[in-house]
Order: sequence, then structure tokens, then C-alpha cells
Amino acid sequence: YLTSRLAALFRGRTTDFTLSEHDVETPHGRIHCTMKGMPKGDRPVILTFHDIGLNHKTCFDSMFQHEDMQEIMQHFAVCHVDAPGQHEGANTFSTGYEYPSMDQLSESLPLVLKHFGLKSIIGIAVGAGAYILARFALDYPALVEGLVLVNINHCAEGWMDWAANKVTALPEMLIGHLFGKEEISNNHDLIATYRHHIMNDMNQYNLHHFVKAYNSRRDLEIERPIPGGKVSVRTLKCPSLLVVGDSSPAVDAVVSPNTHCNPNGKQVANFPLLTQQPAKLTEAFKYFIQGMGYMPAASMTRLVRSRTASGSSIHSMDGNRSRSHTNEGNRSRSHTNEKRGRSHTDSMEGTANSSTALKSTEVSC
Repeated sequence: YLTSRLAALFRGRTTDFTLSEHDVETPHGRIHCTMKGMPKGDRPVILTFHDIGLNHKTCFDSMFQHEDMQEIMQHFAVCHVDAPGQHEGANTFSTGYEYPSMDQLSESLPLVLKHFGLKSIIGIAVGAGAYILARFALDYPALVEGLVLVNINHCAEGWMDWAANKVTALPEMLIGHLFGKEEISNNHDLIATYRHHIMNDMNQYNLHHFVKAYNSRRDLEIERPIPGGKVSVRTLKCPSLLVVGDSSPAVDAVVSPNTHCNPNGKQVANFPLLTQQPAKLTEAFKYFIQGMGYMPAASMTRLVRSRTASGSSIHSMDGNRSRSHTNEGNRSRSHTNEKRGRSHTDSMEGTANSSTALKSTEVSC
């Protein structure tokens, strides 16, 4: 039963996109990458990085196999990056292998881009992967055009967390990392599926190394630029969408870096776990890249079409926030080569009639 549940969650229909797997050599070991589609000229590639306890398939398949994502993939190639030893069928590390730190994994990504001949990326990452891509963007801003960071924690692990993890079995620690208390208490089938995956599909020795590296991370030390203050501060310079689950244990961690980021182009959206609501994250991502100037003539997502057909309100379910992405006629933008010059200062809560607001950078559940 659990095997069939995993198959239903993680193995979707095949697509027509070219797929190739590569082991990229770096000073910190081999990094397994999966390229879907062909890079298109100077256009950035969508690059993903998964969380601890997962790999690119278990973390992103539900999103990238969603029908609305297929249109996006007609415009962008996708490079899925697996942390060392975390991909399917990975060999067990030899005794004495020194696993790379979070900083070293970030420093390895320019070699991944060089391997595929890529000039820049739009990153989508979760948890540990979000931390890695955020550090990559801080250190190599010219290589990152945009970021979608799900459940990011920019702080080093506190001593209380360290002590708790020391006495908690690895599978249970990972379940507590991936899910909120409400989901653990109420969604028993889903939790059982992920627990089975962690215990039976992941190489436990390799997984322990990756978890240890993540728990040993240091602060990202992001600063918010202050008018009249320091000219040069360490902050994310690219448009960024910070995403957190409604009941995620990472809620406070995600809100914190948002207060430290440059307010221009940094937004927070609320979602359940990535695999449970792929349509909503796909919708937000589609409007996010449109806000960057790509895909100006893209069609409405299935989610918006269903809202329009049913005559449903464009207000969020809590009735407090108005959505700004249902007016498809105002979405068209001309794509120029001056990507860094685009404006990302628009409010997430603009009205549907606003032609300048960034569309759908917040989708409430």
C-alpha cells in the first residue's frame, strides 16, 4: 500500500521533454543533475534544489508534472540538482568521506552551470536547498535572476534544536522538519508515506551526512538596505518569492529573513507542503516569472480558469487579502534585455485593475 502511495505521489506521467542525467565533478565530490529540455539561448534555466530527507523527484515531481507547469517548461529548460548521495540509487559513501558543507555545496553550483553552459538561473528550492540557493545568490548575484525559496531558515541551528536532534531518531526528526504539528496529527496517510520513503528509499548513511551538514549551517547574515545607510550590504539582489506552508514549522524562520531582505521584490506567500498544493505554487511561480518580464502572453492557469468559470471571488479564503492576478489582459509585458532594470517594487495586494502590480505573488490557501 505504501509503495503504491509513493508511486502515486512521486511518479507522474511522462513528458515529451528531453531528459538527461549527469554527474558533475566538483572539488567537493560529484553532484548528480537531471536536465529536462534544452537551454534556450540566453534565457535562464530553472534550477531546483531539494530539502533534507528528499531528492529532486520526491520534492518537485508533483509540481513539475502539473499541467500548468508544462507551458512554463516550453519556455525554460529545468536543471534538477541532487545533493551528493541523495539521488535514487546513490552508492554509499566510502568510510572517511568528508561531506561538503552548505557553503561548499553553494560554491559547487557555478561548476554545474559551467558544465551545462548556462549563463543564469531562476532558482526554486525547499528547506536546505533554499538555504544553499540563497547563499549562492548572495555570493554570485550575476548568475541568479530570481529565486523562489520554500521554507527557508537563514539562521544557524540553535543549541536547543541541536540537543533535540541529538536525541530524536533521524526519520522522526525529518518528519518534524518537513511537516507542522497539525499535519503530523491529522494526515496520517501522508506522514506514513513520507516516513516509509525516508526509511526505505533513501540511503541512510548518505542521508545522515546531508542532515549533519544542514544542521551545521551558519547564519546567512542577510541585511536590509537602509536609505542613507551603508551603500554595500549583503542582501538578495534578485526578485525573490519566499514561500511557507500554512502550518509549516518554518513559518517564523521564513518571516525573519523577509524582514532582513531588500523590500523591493521580496514577497511571502502561504502554502501547504509543496506536494499537496502544486497547482497553487505553479500559479504563483507563473506570475512571478511574468513579473520578471518572461512569458507575457501566457494563458491563465487551470486554477484561475476554474475560479473564473465558477464565478468565485478573487478574494483569499480568509477574506482579508485581495488577489491581483485574475485580470489576464493586464499581464502582458514586453521582455527586454535589461532584466536587472525591471521594477519589482509593486505591492502584492494591488487591485485586479492595476496594470503595474506584480501578479499573484501571494496565493492564500
